[in-house]
This record gives sequence, C-alpha cells and structure tokens, in this order.
Amino acid sequence: MSRLKPSVFLWLAGLALLPAMLAGLLLGPVTIPFSALVDGLSNGFSIADSGASVAPELQRQWLILSAIRLPRMLLAALVGACLAICGAAMQGLFRNPLADPSLIGVSAGASAGASFVIVFAGGWLQAGHGNEALGLSLLAGGAFGGGFIAVLVVYRLASSASGPLSRGTSVATMLLAGIAISALAGACNSALSFVADNDMLRRISLWQMGRLDGANGLRVALAGLALVVIVAGLVSQSRALNALLLGESEARFLGVNVEQLKRRVVLLTALGVGVSVAVAGAIAFVGLVVPHIVRLLIGPDHRFLLPGSALIGALLLVLADALSRVIVAPAELPVGIVTALLGVPFFFSLLLRQRTRVA
Repeated sequence: MSRLKPSVFLWLAGLALLPAMLAGLLLGPVTIPFSALVDGLSNGFSIADSGASVAPELQRQWLILSAIRLPRMLLAALVGACLAICGAAMQGLFRNPLADPSLIGVSAGASAGASFVIVFAGGWLQAGHGNEALGLSLLAGGAFGGGFIAVLVVYRLASSASGPLSRGTSVATMLLAGIAISALAGACNSALSFVADNDMLRRISLWQMGRLDGANGLRVALAGLALVVIVAGLVSQSRALNALLLGESEARFLGVNVEQLKRRVVLLTALGVGVSVAVAGAIAFVGLVVPHIVRLLIGPDHRFLLPGSALIGALLLVLADALSRVIVAPAELPVGIVTALLGVPFFFSLLLRQRTRVA
C-alpha cells in the first residue's frame, strides 16, 4: 500500500474535519438547513435575542445549533482527538499496533473512579446541594484519580518486578499488571452497580456506554484544556518515541531517558483518558483503530503520527456522533455503541492479519 506524504495527509485530514463538523451541526432528529447556519453567522450569533424581527422557526433552529449542537460537536472533536493521540502514544510505548490505553488499566480505572463518584456523591448533588461545575469537577476528579491510581499501581508493580539488576520497567509485566488492574476495576464497577439505587444504576449504565448529550461549555473547556496539555506533552516526546521503536537498549544508546519517557507517556495518557471518561463516558476503540489507520497511511513517524491521529480521531468521533443521532431517530444511540460497532470488525481484521503474518 503506497503511503501519503505526511504533510499532505495532515492538510487533507484538517480539511476533511471541516465538513464533518458541519454534518455534526446540521444532522440530528431535527435536521437544520444550511441556510439557518448561514443566517445565524451573518447576524452575528444574535438571532436568539432578535425578538419579533426574526421568524420563530429560525430562532428555534439557531437555538438548537448554538445551545445543543455546537458544544456537542466540539466535545466530540476534542474527546476523539484526545483518545486517538493517547492510543498512538501507547502503541509507540509498547511497540505494538494492537495496544490501547485500556491495556494498562487506565480506562478501567477511570471508569471505576467515575462510578464511585456517581454512587457516593450523585445523590448529594442531585438533591440540589451542588451545581453543575462542582458535579463535573467531582466526576472528572474521580475519573482522573481512578486512572492515575491504576497507572501508578501498574507502573510500581512493573518496576518492582523488573528487579534490582534490571535496567528499567518491564513492558511485559506492565501489560500483565494492566490486565489484573482492569479485572479489579471491573469488579469494583460491578460492586458499585450492585449497591446503587435504580437512578444511579441507570446513570452508570448510560454513562458507561459513552454519551455526548450532556455537552456544554464547561465540559468543552475542560476537554480542550486537557487536549492542549496532552498534545504539547506527547508531541514533545515524538523523537524519543521514534527511537523507542528500535528497542529500549537502542533508545538508551541514542540518549533517550527511557524511564522518564515511560512515566511521561503513561501520566499524560491517564490524564487524557480520565478527562475523556469524565466528560463523555467510556468510548471504546477510538484509541485502537485510529492510530493504526494513520500508521498505515503515513508510516510510524510520531512527529506526524501523533497530530494525524488527533485529527482523524476528531473526525471519526464527530461523524460517529452525527450517525448516532440519525440512525434510530428521533431517539439516539450512545456514541460508544457506534464506535464499538465500527471498531470490532476492524479489530478482527487486525487479528487475522497478525495471524496470517505469523503463519
């Protein structure tokens, strides 16, 4: 398969994101004509406050666009970019195209942390003793805390298991520890679901499917801030990740501090996945599928792979969210179900390709 020039690919991905974002704005149970968007932009975003001078139907359409569709589309783009770039970094760290943040327990730990907040703080907030900012802050803190604790435990286990004579953290042990932590977090989630009341259980169930219908300015701001930190942190490590593709010993010979690189990538991944889980729930397969597609198109150079994955991740989740709103309209599917339906066949194709290559 011929590969694209990386700079051309980045431009094409950025251009493709624009019509996808437009589709995210216009498609849904209520289809908004493009003319309504043009009228709103030409009136300086003031249609909703224009009173009788603007037709009621146009006011309603612009209200849907500005208050519901716009924050939802932005949140989908930010979360998709965040999950995809974290997946690309994990695949580079483990030197395995089948790697995913869930492999080291980040997703499971973040899910357990958020479920803990829903069960033990959800009733207090729902009773009116708090506000949305406090609730989102608690949920984000719980998700990040769960993901961070999972990563910390996995990293400590892998470091200790590598022994005093070892030169660093064992990636194999880290993977095995991640599987164990994921199982433990799953058990914690099941226990929390068991003690939750009906309302909390429904919230946990819907949230674990991955949903973007609660998008607002606060969630967009939190996801945007996290993405800026993650992109800046991971892109700065792109050359070190390139060296790591040769192997840990070779990377050390080239002057890379491998242990420091692992710590930075794992902590930034914990931050990205934790915030994504907090604002949008558990959305599967974006971190696995997108980096692999980008790697096939432009190669493994992380200088282009990381930003390319972020752009394609944003594109994928924006389109998946638009599809989730029209496929069973007027109802909507949780976007996590849509990404799983798209990702599972691709994952099977990867496994078959790996088996064929080994054979």
